[in-house]
Amino acid sequence: MIPASKKLEISLLALRLGVAAVMLPWALDKLIRPEHSARVFEGFYHLSGFGESAFLVLGLAQTVLVLMFLAGLARTWTYGAVLLLHAISTLSSWRQYLAPYEGVNLLFFAAWPMLAACLALFLLRDQDRLLTLGSGKR
Repeated sequence: MIPASKKLEISLLALRLGVAAVMLPWALDKLIRPEHSARVFEGFYHLSGFGESAFLVLGLAQTVLVLMFLAGLARTWTYGAVLLLHAISTLSSWRQYLAPYEGVNLLFFAAWPMLAACLALFLLRDQDRLLTLGSGKR
């Protein structure tokens, strides 16, 4: 029989791995295809005029953040930042939620369970100890 505390740690590890599996490709996309990131920023955040170097810096920073998150380092800061970034991304897609059956808009609904996972990880960050490099302190 697996103790409840170990089940919780396994569940939190699974959430952390799943969230990182989604966030890391988006971070790397900024490094590999900065022109795509520019279109995303214009279309969803209404931000334009950034050069390729801005997306390279942003992509590098986001990659470091996701790797720190994946390792369970500085949990209050990294889990909070991942939650905030994903919340902004989820909420900025509001138009897609209004027309779910147009194009690929239905795929945008996958952001909501991931947002819930990010929130759960942030709230339970002190119990997320399995395969982490962090000390367990906030």
